[in-house]
Amino acid sequence: MAPRSPRGADDVGNGMTEKAENVTRARTKNTNLVAAKAAKNDEFYTQWADIEREINAYLDYDRDVFRDKVVLLPCDDPEWSNFAKFFALHFMDFGLKKLISTSYAPDSNPAKINYQPTLFETEDPKFDATKTRANGKKFILEPDDINGDGVVNIDDLQWEYLEGDGDFRGAEVTALRDEADIVVTNPPFSLFREFLAWVTAADKKVSMIGSENAIAYKHVFQLIKGNKLWKGATANSTDMVFGVPKGTPVKEADRLKAEKLGYPSDDERDYTRLGNSCWFTNIEHGRRHERLQLMTTADNLKFNKKLIATLDGGSTYQQYDNFDAIEVPSAEHRRNPF
Repeated sequence: MAPRSPRGADDVGNGMTEKAENVTRARTKNTNLVAAKAAKNDEFYTQWADIEREINAYLDYDRDVFRDKVVLLPCDDPEWSNFAKFFALHFMDFGLKKLISTSYAPDSNPAKINYQPTLFETEDPKFDATKTRANGKKFILEPDDINGDGVVNIDDLQWEYLEGDGDFRGAEVTALRDEADIVVTNPPFSLFREFLAWVTAADKKVSMIGSENAIAYKHVFQLIKGNKLWKGATANSTDMVFGVPKGTPVKEADRLKAEKLGYPSDDERDYTRLGNSCWFTNIEHGRRHERLQLMTTADNLKFNKKLIATLDGGSTYQQYDNFDAIEVPSAEHRRNPF
């Protein structure tokens, strides 16, 4: 029986290398899973009814608010976005000059790990099996009845691949922002601050969904204080329902509430409700100009027991030390300044 050869340095090195590669692959896989989970938790699909209510509020105040305007939907693929479908359907009604929407490349979005292109794309001669995953897409609708059916709508949409992945911070989508008059979307909640800064840097009209908690963000508060941003007309005291990718963790209470509101889970998505979501905009609407029914400071301090309990024995509203403002604990504690 021949003696076994001792394991050489190369064998040991190869074994260690293989072990290191396995560890790296495991870590990469785990990182990808974490990223996918985080991305799924950032994917909230807005319902048609919520879009319709908010946009109609702008139209009620000014029926020509969208007339001859270029509208950009920078996070909205018409294949699944209700924003794109809504504005395409009402393209002629609103008198739009141009509608632009963009989508984000699946390979850049961990939530799209099971992405499959739709027939809309695969049956088009422009379809590219590589670009469909690596590149974003741009969709354009102009007042041109391409299919000759007598109306301009989503069937007349033209599209092409972007050079990049369609990230709104990229040069391509930023150029579209500069072309647009109005930006409307529901951006990823985790990128709300960055997206708002991106829009306001170009001094554009905007209507976007975010968390009410964003009011306390420094940049957002400064915009509100400067009368450059305000809350939208709708969903300020009601739940908003959002579609989420299948497999996204949804609290049972939120799932049941969404179902009660008319959104049971279906083959494509589950649904959840968010009680603290609202619209942020700098587009005028009537509710913004409604006078509030307020008590005087004296009456509040005399009759509002909840307010009195927050004053720590004082007899007036508490003043901030580093900011020219008073502390109003809740809406019912607001005072009439006149």
